[in-house]
Amino acid sequence: MNEETTAEIASFDWTTIPALLQDKGVDLGIDFGIKVATALAVFLIGKFLVRLVVSAISKVMQKQAVDKTLETFICNLVRISLMVVVVIAAIGALGIQTTSFIAIFGAAGLAVGLALQGSLSNFASGVLIVLFRPYRVGDFIEAAGIAGSVEQVQILTTILKTGDNKQIIVPNSQIMDSIITNYSANDTRRVDMVVGVSYDDDLDKVRKTIEDLIAAEDRILAEPAPTIAVSALADSSVNFVVRPWVNSADYWGVMFDMTEAIKKRFDAEGISFPFPQQDVHLYKQDSD
Repeated sequence: MNEETTAEIASFDWTTIPALLQDKGVDLGIDFGIKVATALAVFLIGKFLVRLVVSAISKVMQKQAVDKTLETFICNLVRISLMVVVVIAAIGALGIQTTSFIAIFGAAGLAVGLALQGSLSNFASGVLIVLFRPYRVGDFIEAAGIAGSVEQVQILTTILKTGDNKQIIVPNSQIMDSIITNYSANDTRRVDMVVGVSYDDDLDKVRKTIEDLIAAEDRILAEPAPTIAVSALADSSVNFVVRPWVNSADYWGVMFDMTEAIKKRFDAEGISFPFPQQDVHLYKQDSD
């Protein structure tokens, strides 16, 4: 330290330091306050705009009659995504570098995606189910080896209720990866029955008896016309196929009632149901 520097230090008015620090603190406080106010304004305005965007999307989807489950999910997804952008913008308004935050979010998203591959697959399948609607709530379906009525279609799973009142939760990906049979998709269904009679029975009488039973059943539709035909000359019986059409809701009722009615009417008419039988022929061989 030379004599000139020493002289400057000795001549410096140290009593001005508090005032300088106070002025600097005021400047920093004002600058920080402006940044906080700006960040708060960015957050509030962004939140308001997000609400407007989500509301607009919801209204458009309601006009397009989009399924409520899909509408709720998409609105929530858009809201969360946009709010992440708003928060990052607000942090940037404070003067904090957001590059590190974006990198962290990206790494976290990758890690979550790898950890939840199965859930993401179920989610994608749930969106496809809601969009293409292979079944709806209330339909009776068979998929992924399970048969039951659809109670709920959720983003990750479909909840089915079986005929014996069990609740089964099936992952959507398993349903979309399997063959889906929707028994409620159409308004009408065909009841397929096979009736076997003896070779000794009068086939015209059998046909007429079945026709009378169908005509007496109000739940059977006139159109399409029911089919009554000889389908096979089996080992022990002559088989008739009986195929009336009914409303889908009447399927099982007609199936059960017609089976019982045919048995009772055939008994009354003397038409027999043959039992499986074999003819055994015995040959006597003379001994020498």
